[in-house]
Amino acid sequence: MAAMFHPKAMPVVLTEPDEIETCLTAPWQEAAALQRPLPDGRLRVVARGRKDDGADAPAGP
Repeated sequence: MAAMFHPKAMPVVLTEPDEIETCLTAPWQEAAALQRPLPDGRLRVVARGRKDDGADAPAGP
């Protein structure tokens, strides 16, 4: 998914509140350390399939 915005991008999943500040303000060497694999089971799927709330419908008349 990140490739559609930047071909070499790697998404960073921040798991702790202090990681937000690090990601936004720390020197690159420190912030880059946030790009790491998460332990198994740390992420979970919360939805599958097509959205059915109308949010993906075209906007406007």
